[in-house]
Amino acid sequence: MGRFHRHADGTAHEHDGSHIDDTDHDAGDHSGYALTGTSRVAVLEDIFSENDRVAAENRALFAAAGVRTVNLMSSPGAGKTSLLTHTLARLAGRLRIGILEGDIATSIDADRLEGYGAAVALVNTAAGFGGECHLDAVMVQSGLSRLPLAELDLLIIENVGNLVCPAEFNVGEHAKAMVYAVTEGEEKPLKYPVMFRAVDTVVVNKVDLLPYLDFDLELFLANLHDVNPRATVIQASARTGAGVEEWCRWLVGRNT
Repeated sequence: MGRFHRHADGTAHEHDGSHIDDTDHDAGDHSGYALTGTSRVAVLEDIFSENDRVAAENRALFAAAGVRTVNLMSSPGAGKTSLLTHTLARLAGRLRIGILEGDIATSIDADRLEGYGAAVALVNTAAGFGGECHLDAVMVQSGLSRLPLAELDLLIIENVGNLVCPAEFNVGEHAKAMVYAVTEGEEKPLKYPVMFRAVDTVVVNKVDLLPYLDFDLELFLANLHDVNPRATVIQASARTGAGVEEWCRWLVGRNT
C-alpha cells in the first residue's frame, strides 16, 4: 500500500511508490505501508467520513446563526495572530467578529487577541484531542459552544500552525485562507500543494523583509499559480499593517 491522499473535492485514494508524483525523482521507500494494507485506507476513510458529517452540522449551525466562517491556516510563525490583531482593529464597528483559536497547548495567541472587541474561544488540541497538529470538525464544534454565534457576523478559525494536516479537514467553513511568510522560501507551494491548492486566498506576509532576503517573489507567485491559479493573492506586512485593508476587504466580501 502507498500513501493515502485526500483531494480538495473530498475523494481519497492511495498511491504506490511508482507514481507518487509525475516526476522521475525517487519517491522514497513506501514498502512499510504494506504492513497495514487496506485496513489503513478504511480507517482513514472512516475518520474523514465522520469529520465531514460533523462539518455539515457545523455548517448548519453557521447558517442558522447567519455567520460566515473563514478557516485561516499557515505554518507556525507565519503571522496569523499578528494579522488578526490588525484585522480586529480595522473591522471594529463594521463587523461583529468571533475568533476560534486553535493551538496544541497554551493560551498565548488567544490572550493576544483579547481586548480587540471580538469574542474569543480557545481549543487546545492537547486537552482531550490527542495533541493533534490541526483542528478538525469535532474540535471546532467543541469551541462553538463557547461563542455567541447568534451575535456574530463573521467567525475566523485560527487553525493550528501546520502546512499539511489542517488543509485536509473540512470544518464547515465557507472559505479557506492562509498566511504565508516570505521567509519560508519560494518552493513551498510545490512542496506542500495540498495546503496551497485548498485555499481561496493567500496572504503573502512579511513583505517588508524582502529587501533583506534572497527571495524571488515572482518565482513564488509562479509556483503558487501552477498549484492554484484561482487563489487571490494579498501582499501584506502584519508588522507594519501594510496590505491589511485589502485583506479586510476580502473578509468583508466573504461576509456578503
